[in-house]
Amino acid sequence: MVADRFDRITWRDTYAQSAGLRELAGELGERCPHATELLTDVFLAAYKTRPRLREPGEMDPARLVDHRIVTSLVESPRFTELHRETAGDPYAAALAVLALSGALRGLLDRARQAREQAGRAHEARRDADAAATAVSEALRQAADEADEDGTVPPPATDAVRQAVRAAEAAEARARQAHQDAEQALATAAPGIRAAVRTAAAKAAEAVRGETALMRAWGVGSGELERMPFDERARLAERLRTGRLARWADLIGRFRQMADGERARKVENATGELVGVTLGDDLSRVIPSELASLGSPELRAVFAARYAAGELMLYDSQGEQATGRGAIIACVDTSHSMYEAGPGGVTREAWAKACALALLDQARHARRDFVGILFSAADRLQVFRFPADRPAGIARTLDTLDFAETFLGGGTSYQRPLTAAAELLEEEFEDTARGRGDIVMITDDDCGVTEAWMRRWNDAKRRLGFRVFGVAVGAPRVAEADSVLDALCDNLRGVEDLADVHAAADLFRLI
Repeated sequence: MVADRFDRITWRDTYAQSAGLRELAGELGERCPHATELLTDVFLAAYKTRPRLREPGEMDPARLVDHRIVTSLVESPRFTELHRETAGDPYAAALAVLALSGALRGLLDRARQAREQAGRAHEARRDADAAATAVSEALRQAADEADEDGTVPPPATDAVRQAVRAAEAAEARARQAHQDAEQALATAAPGIRAAVRTAAAKAAEAVRGETALMRAWGVGSGELERMPFDERARLAERLRTGRLARWADLIGRFRQMADGERARKVENATGELVGVTLGDDLSRVIPSELASLGSPELRAVFAARYAAGELMLYDSQGEQATGRGAIIACVDTSHSMYEAGPGGVTREAWAKACALALLDQARHARRDFVGILFSAADRLQVFRFPADRPAGIARTLDTLDFAETFLGGGTSYQRPLTAAAELLEEEFEDTARGRGDIVMITDDDCGVTEAWMRRWNDAKRRLGFRVFGVAVGAPRVAEADSVLDALCDNLRGVEDLADVHAAADLFRLI
């Protein structure tokens, strides 16, 4: 590959940070003396925005097989898909090299004969060059020994003739070796192209899969580019092997659905227009009132009516305004949440995916988020995500800790809801922000005491928070006479756990 020194610095830095690349280079070095150079070329092909190959005639014969491998890669139709994911991203380019490792092993074994022929061509060319140098030396020696009249002694003349004959023979052997190498390479070329085409498709799938995995967990491309190589590798490994790794697609679909619902949501709208009323809300003033501001004579009248609260406003009814306090997701992690629905999705996976989308909702609205995992009365774990916390690896790891924690045991409503109300009261006392939102996601119905219910209702009136309930895979929990129904302002049941749109209204109301 044609590359400048900055490209090669990027390769050296990436190689130094990636144990996988170094191990692969060591392993392939047993098959090929130029293994590191081959990996360099494959990396640069994936990394450079506009990769450009050298002409075969510029290459050392010993590298012609490598040139054919890289050429087949770059010319493969699937390489475009791969390059779209890796261009300009050293980590993704290194991942592509590692994803191609199996194919590279097979190609080096398959092209062994062509490589051996190329090696012989290399040796023959070196011999021919040495013979040509010997001719030059013999001619110089003959010139030094010539008499004043230019006569060359017979021994020197014989030495020149012998050097010329040796050079001609060496050149003939070099040409034949080169032809043999080209024939061997031509024989191996179809197999190389087929293997590279398949390998490029698999590598593109691997790189695309990791990128999708990161996005599913809310790690954006800009954040990835700023992340050090080793941290990104550790994060990717944890995402691939974590408890909820198999549900990455569900998590990603939940986040996409929530994004779509946010796009449809009109901020600060109060509902359906039903007429005209009087008041002083300038955001709802009808156009004819605003027109009076264009006349200097009527501005004083407008100001007087505004002060008296007698401006004509659009009147509306419908949805309650969205909250401003923290969003708190109380997620049931009792043993029954392990149960899977008809689509194979577990109740826990659906609940955690919904909670992570609510975390995105809070970040988008610049509201604090708290995840409360609960089961029995003595099992509770609280995860706080302040709105002003900067993005970074630490926040992502905390998100993973929240998503992967599972407590087990039975179910208690009082403990998590009490903790949620206390957190909202703490927020109100510290910042005067009220109207928080609590989302209770559970698959079980359990009782609460009368005294606790009175305290709960008092807290709701005082702090103005709303409670949304989601009964996961348990229709009876969402029935009108259930305890959860008595606790919630808005309750829905979810039976199809493969359907992320069952909770779509949450992201319009919260």
